[in-house]
Amino acid sequence: MSKYVMAIDQGTTGSTVVIVDEELGVRSKVNQEFAQIYPQPGWVEHDPEAIWSSVGQAVKQALDKAGIDGRDVAAIGITNQRETTVLWDRESGRPIHNAIVWQCRRTADICRVLKEKGVEDDVQRRTGLVLDPYFSGTKLKWILDEVPEARKRAEAGRLLFGTIDTFLVWRLTGGAAHVTDVSNASRTLLFNIEDLAWDPWLLELLDIPSKVLPEVRSNSEVYGCTKGLGFLPDGIPIAGMAGDQQAALFGQACFGKGQAKCTYGTGAFLMLNVGSSPVHSSGGLLATVGWKLGNQVTYALEGSVFIAGAAVQWLRDGLKIIESAPEIEALARSVPDSGGVVFVPALAGLGAPHWKADARGAITGLTRGTQRAHLARATLEGIALSVHDVLSLMEREAKTKLSGLRVDGGAAANNFLVQLQADLLGSTIVRPTVLETTALGAAMLAGLAVGVWSGLEDVQQRWREERSFEPDLPADQVQSLLDRWSAAIERL
Repeated sequence: MSKYVMAIDQGTTGSTVVIVDEELGVRSKVNQEFAQIYPQPGWVEHDPEAIWSSVGQAVKQALDKAGIDGRDVAAIGITNQRETTVLWDRESGRPIHNAIVWQCRRTADICRVLKEKGVEDDVQRRTGLVLDPYFSGTKLKWILDEVPEARKRAEAGRLLFGTIDTFLVWRLTGGAAHVTDVSNASRTLLFNIEDLAWDPWLLELLDIPSKVLPEVRSNSEVYGCTKGLGFLPDGIPIAGMAGDQQAALFGQACFGKGQAKCTYGTGAFLMLNVGSSPVHSSGGLLATVGWKLGNQVTYALEGSVFIAGAAVQWLRDGLKIIESAPEIEALARSVPDSGGVVFVPALAGLGAPHWKADARGAITGLTRGTQRAHLARATLEGIALSVHDVLSLMEREAKTKLSGLRVDGGAAANNFLVQLQADLLGSTIVRPTVLETTALGAAMLAGLAVGVWSGLEDVQQRWREERSFEPDLPADQVQSLLDRWSAAIERL
């Protein structure tokens, strides 16, 4: 039996294909970018055909780079930008409109009207989400309302809706499978995360005909097989699916309650495994389905820090105090502390747990003795403190103690940042050998479905850490950092 698994990681700016071997080693990785479309301020679209083309190109290049044939692939896993929305014709397979991207804000008025109806609490109770243009449901409503004949065709059963996972599976199987998984479904504003089904009340609220919706399946099973493709042979099982953040949680082997992951990218994206029951947040976190394996469902709490790596980019591109992002670690280490400087990186407002949308970045504690090294150190401290705030809120709301944090993303390579994070949290942080954790999670889900790995324990044994970080900063110094941070937040 073939022991290679292919993961298609379909992201916002490009499609990445990763080939993973039986030992969870990455044999090849290829990224193919595609164009972003901005019809007007605040609107973001993708051409679904450009996405499809980028996937095909990345698949071919990844196979060539790995030196294997498509017939050597045991299964394909898919992970994706979760809320991006596509509607296409059932017969022709052609999209009727560009995909509306998760970043797009065009449905803000729809969300405002719904809030004015007083339904937000009911929506949150059913979905775990807040009423925001971020999610798929209002995007689908917009297409049905604004594209000529769309609603009529949808009600006649001639159109199909999907997030990008659904669109790719439909294309990969030659139109044989119209499916999604519970993690992507839980990001639509249409799915009841306790019933694990499309919710009739939500469908009526948003005026969505049920005929357009895909079948909801688990995260690790065979959904269909490749058929009629120019870049892969027929018959390869598509056997794993998960939204990108859930795939990263799974790819970090956070299989136990209390385990969490943080992806340090432009922002920081955190997810905590809360076990077999959803935890509904009163502090603005999102309750979501993590994954479903067989009949076992795992839920998660999700929170985001709007600015993380982007703060380092600002030091580089805006203030020009560093020439490249990796330089910040040595610069920060060149001083024993931040010299009393606190940088709150609220360059795009403050999210959980503070929720100050109008807040802007602030630097406090400047003196004549402040040097660029102090600002560099304060920037990394600001990122770590922001993450600490979200994880602390997660612990309180889930009523569970963090049992470990696993990190990935570009800034996770910064040893100073990760060590400081461990100090603030008072918890061990583990950085994996394979940092492509989103793709790895999709591959693991697919491989489990077809027997490449026998179960979670088998996967866990093959998962490798590159380094662990233990807290070692004295408690009084940790408290001093937290106190100065709280004072700076209060001033915003």
